[in-house]
Amino acid sequence: MVAHHSTGILTTIASVPYTRVQDSDKLRRLMAAVLMITGDVELADLLRHIVEEARLLVDARYAALGVLNSSHTELEEFLTVGLSQEEEASIGPRPRGRGVLGVLISEPRPLRLERIDQHPSSHGLPPHHPPMTTFLGVPLRVRDEVYGNLYLTDKVGGEPFTDEDEALAEALALAAGVAIQTSRLHDQVRVLSVLNDRDRIARDLHDRIIQRIFAVGMALQAVARLADPSEMAVRVDKAVDELDATITEIRSAIFELGETSVPGALRHGVLEIADELAPSLGARPRVSFHGSVDTMIPPQTAHHMLAVVREGLTNAGKYAKATTFEVVIRVDEDICMEIFDNGGGFDPAAVPSPGLGLVNMRNRAEKLSGSFDVSSGAQGGTRLVWRVPLREAD
Repeated sequence: MVAHHSTGILTTIASVPYTRVQDSDKLRRLMAAVLMITGDVELADLLRHIVEEARLLVDARYAALGVLNSSHTELEEFLTVGLSQEEEASIGPRPRGRGVLGVLISEPRPLRLERIDQHPSSHGLPPHHPPMTTFLGVPLRVRDEVYGNLYLTDKVGGEPFTDEDEALAEALALAAGVAIQTSRLHDQVRVLSVLNDRDRIARDLHDRIIQRIFAVGMALQAVARLADPSEMAVRVDKAVDELDATITEIRSAIFELGETSVPGALRHGVLEIADELAPSLGARPRVSFHGSVDTMIPPQTAHHMLAVVREGLTNAGKYAKATTFEVVIRVDEDICMEIFDNGGGFDPAAVPSPGLGLVNMRNRAEKLSGSFDVSSGAQGGTRLVWRVPLREAD
């Protein structure tokens, strides 16, 4: 077995691997695939097209793309190309990112293997899975952000994947990463547009995005007609720089407008924390919202509430020996957040000196003229109640 690790070629979006592709026909096909990210194509269809093109360009029998969850700990989406529906059904649940697939999650850099089964992290293939030998995996990286991984297996003819194969895969993975990032940023811009006092800003920003991406699309179409691979690489670098500038502009605008003041930001943040902590807790906390959570809770209060949710659930996971967890947020006469677990309960006598976590949660409530209480629940377990007045949300 031979394993090849690259040295982080895609440390920035402008450092692209096109210059390592010598075959002009493959470079044109690559440009056509990348060009799709500038069109009006649904993200799922775009990603599937990119995976299929990657499989064909490197002569792989199978290809797959995994999208990471918000905590970058496992795969939340996994699409495949090359397997029949019957084969997929017989294999069972989609991979979550263990074994060799997990290597790219913990070490996001290209990985080439001549024998996938001889890698130290290989756990073998599940029953009914077709045999796979050679392997090429690359991260979906845009700047320092990793969105997932592109996997290719079994090069036709049994030969190992080449450096040019890796460059092609990296280029398509970069396109997939840009597509995912742009889709998520567009979603944030659309959320911003529902705020009356920010509608004009969001609309103008949206128009600029469309204009710039259209211009990039026109430039890439011109590139596809060139015959000289080196000139094509130069033109593509310029197009990628323009995409980079567009993404930077979107990020700056969202940051300046204040992500925590966007409707749904608190709701989204609490759900993300629940997903992130689920593996360490052993169960995903149930989360519920009641009242005008999205409009009545101001950014400062939301910031404190997210910190309390994380602290409260983390403490429950460490000390309560619980198997179920719940977070309830209500906006009525005041803002109230409760965190429950079914563990051993809370005995104040056994805690003569409150831990730092309890002190922090209490301090956050008192800063907002509120209160914090921890006690055993009526049915056992522990109940945290964090409450602040609505007047603090004016």
